[in-house]
Amino acid sequence: MKRLLLIGLIISSWLVSPVYAEDLLMTRSKQTFPEAMLALQGSIAEHGYTLSRVQRVDIGLTKSGYKTDKYRIVFFGKSSEVNAIKFAEPELIPYLPLKIAIFAEGQETMLVAANPVQYASFVRNKNIADILRRWENDLRSIFNDVK
Repeated sequence: MKRLLLIGLIISSWLVSPVYAEDLLMTRSKQTFPEAMLALQGSIAEHGYTLSRVQRVDIGLTKSGYKTDKYRIVFFGKSSEVNAIKFAEPELIPYLPLKIAIFAEGQETMLVAANPVQYASFVRNKNIADILRRWENDLRSIFNDVK
């Protein structure tokens, strides 16, 4: 119920303020959670990224009253690009590496990620802005692969 409320708030914020609609990338996969997780990890690797870790979030959520056992955050990136951004734009460090939240919703799976291009307007370095735009394209492609 809480998850549905959160998703409802996100969707309603898009309706109220369409300018912010691209701050999040979201897709629904018809695949079950295990299949979608496998497809996600495969697509991340196919796009040249290194999987850093998969963090279980469901344990804490279950203790808070959520009824899900399938909720993860997948961290990934390209070390050379992450290091370049850390050096050139240290204020972006809290947003690194890339992350995708993946969770089961019935027999389907939802994927959600912050859109990295939203930070491009704040950076001073054009090369870093280009990396952020490419990351957005890669995330959209990864989501399409999992869909």
